Amino acid sequence: VQLQAYGGGLVQAGGSLKLSCVASGSGFSAYMLAWYRQAPGKQRKLVAAISSGTTNYTDSMKGRFTISRDNAKNTVYLQMNSLKPDDTAVYYCYAISPSGRYWGQGTQVTVSS
Repeated sequence: VQLQAYGGGLVQAGGSLKLSCVASGSGFSAYMLAWYRQAPGKQRKLVAAISSGTTNYTDSMKGRFTISRDNAKNTVYLQMNSLKPDDTAVYYCYAISPSGRYWGQGTQVTVSS
């Protein structure tokens, strides 16, 4: 499984971005998918996760971020609204499939104040 994330960029505080992550391979609908982020000098942390029927969010992202998936397109999304400078990080997609666990390459999100 290969994961290709894109959609990051520079945005002003209060703005929005939508990240996408496309997965190769078959059986995408069975994957557990997640977005993590890693700020400079900090550990990588979970942002949100989605399985076949449920979503979970880190508390600080609830109400601002929305994770979704399109199984027909092998794609997982992260809609980010009301962005803050503290949201600046490299965002990674992550997949757990029957064949293993995989990381995407990361996409940089920078929020200016």
